[in-house]
Amino acid sequence: MSRTPSSTGFTLIEVIVVIAIVATLLGAAVVGIGALTGARARATLGELGATVRAMYDRAALTGHTCRIVFDLPAGDATGFSYRAECASRALTSAVDREQTLKDDNQARLDAAKRTPRSRGTSTLLDVLAQEKDRVEAAAKFSTFTAPEVESRRVTGVKLSVWTTHQRQPARSGLAYLYFFPQGAVERAQLTARQGNSVWTLTVSPLTGKTAVVDGEPEIPKS
Repeated sequence: MSRTPSSTGFTLIEVIVVIAIVATLLGAAVVGIGALTGARARATLGELGATVRAMYDRAALTGHTCRIVFDLPAGDATGFSYRAECASRALTSAVDREQTLKDDNQARLDAAKRTPRSRGTSTLLDVLAQEKDRVEAAAKFSTFTAPEVESRRVTGVKLSVWTTHQRQPARSGLAYLYFFPQGAVERAQLTARQGNSVWTLTVSPLTGKTAVVDGEPEIPKS
């Protein structure tokens, strides 16, 4: 009389299921730890620091004014985008820079208010206005890209931008960080928030050197 052996081990399917569950739990744990430590926020500031140093060198070598453009969402929304631009000439007047920021933010608001009459179609006035904005923007600055300087879209991080001509950090809308031909950059503090973690990238105006510090330093008085 033959005896049927009892099955005491795991089948291949059961092993795969267990591995998948463990991988999911480990992934969730890594994400949770990253949010607690602000790993993404700190990494984002590291990338921004490299972009700052590259644009500092670019402006000094070419004799053109350059800038990093930050597009910050309104309210408590996280995520932001940034890109690098350079002008065809030197632009050093603080008054010019402040007026440019005001004009560009107003154009951004106007563009958001212009909605097509029907989905997927635009009126002739809409098209002409958009083309006018595009031509005027291109006349001031044009996008600059290089292996170490690329346009980026960051998610999960809330950024605020302070430079020397501002009383308070910009938390929404457009914000600019300028680099000048004579080897200088606006003094700046870029603060990134991820959950309860806060990190700040400080930018030295004379050398372009950057440093990432824990927390949000007080805005300099002068």
